[in-house]
Amino acid sequence: MSSNNATNKKFKPATIYIHAGMEPDPSTGSVMVPIYQTSTFVQESPGNHKGYEYARSQNPTRFALEEAFAKIENGNHALAFSSGVAATDAVIKLLQPGDEVIAANDMYGGTYRLFTKVFEKFGIIFTFIDTTNADNVAKAISAKTKLVWVETPTNPLMNITDIAAIAAITKANNCLLCVDNTFASPYLQNPLNLGADIVMHSATKYLSGHSDVIQGCLVMNDKHLRDDLYFIQKSCGAVPGPLDCFLVLRGIKTLHLRMQRHCENGEKIAHWLRKHPKVKQVYWPGFEDNKNYSIAKSQMNGFGGMISFELVNESVEEAKRVLSSTHLFSLAESLGGVESLINHPASMTHASIPREERIKNGLSDGLIRLSVGIEDADDLINDLDKAIG
Repeated sequence: MSSNNATNKKFKPATIYIHAGMEPDPSTGSVMVPIYQTSTFVQESPGNHKGYEYARSQNPTRFALEEAFAKIENGNHALAFSSGVAATDAVIKLLQPGDEVIAANDMYGGTYRLFTKVFEKFGIIFTFIDTTNADNVAKAISAKTKLVWVETPTNPLMNITDIAAIAAITKANNCLLCVDNTFASPYLQNPLNLGADIVMHSATKYLSGHSDVIQGCLVMNDKHLRDDLYFIQKSCGAVPGPLDCFLVLRGIKTLHLRMQRHCENGEKIAHWLRKHPKVKQVYWPGFEDNKNYSIAKSQMNGFGGMISFELVNESVEEAKRVLSSTHLFSLAESLGGVESLINHPASMTHASIPREERIKNGLSDGLIRLSVGIEDADDLINDLDKAIG
């Protein structure tokens, strides 16, 4: 089955993930897209070529992956980048000095660092607010606002933003909405369907799924927006290599299977943690008493495998003891791989955010973040139980 046959009809996600971007190689019949490990392409005459000139601008393996990215997010266009931060960087480069970005106050530390340490000095204005209340966005938006940037669920407090409500506000004010969909993945959430203009993924995470590649992507429907972002991609050169593209293409094929297990394990562990006498607070969007549960339920197809929690003993020392005592949960940055990871946001993924800002936004020094993998859930619970003590 060719990719055109598999994705131009209303197939279900599992079928699309297997076939998106896949066309048998015309020269050999290879089922998998070849790794076009080349820097340049022969031209028949100056300017007369087969659609490929130079690998920074075009590469067949990357183009296949970009087609897959678009299909799995229900978008018309997609672009692959060398990392999620590089994809974010490209979006901000659409702006001019004096333009304003409204961003969620609970967000990945690398995004915050890029916004405040790199782009602020070029005259871009960043305003950080609680986007879980759409009224906050409506009040903050101004004539200078050109972009609203949200994560949902957020990193690391798992807050939920109503994408459709924010999209209605941005459209009424003629500005862009970009949604970082990394924590949910396209299997659980499709922001373009809810009115977003751009979807960003750190494809390093769930899309790849095996902790063996660094990559990012942007997905959009508007051709003009795609062309502007492609110009930035080509001009600035933050493109992934063909082997990395091949690895992410391979990872996408099992996205539905992995996400189903991530969700099953995440739910079981979240409820177990909530009942543990030494656990004070659990952050996971699937609890029915979560303030944004109804929104999460309406815009997501599941609640994922990302969980954060705080201990009754709130000391950093106790948190670090737990973080250093697990065996199946590896102490490491990143998330979304088949293996389970445990992380200390305050000193790892969010260390670039000033402590006073972290505390103000609810990110305590003792917060522990889990990326629940696809191992046996009971084994993971036993590992946490021994570590918490």
